[in-house]
Amino acid sequence: MEQIVVTHGDGLGCLWAIGWLFTIGYLKLHFWNGVKAIIIWPYYIGKHFRKEGN
Repeated sequence: MEQIVVTHGDGLGCLWAIGWLFTIGYLKLHFWNGVKAIIIWPYYIGKHFRKEGN
């Protein structure tokens, strides 16, 4: 019989998202700059910090 284990995240992703939105509000970005910051900038952060060899 196969056992299924369900785990819950620790909320770190949610905390990151709240901090990200706070930073956008703190910088008082215009609407479209805020949209770009939400969509495009995390891609570049991930690309910068990804492990070499991928």
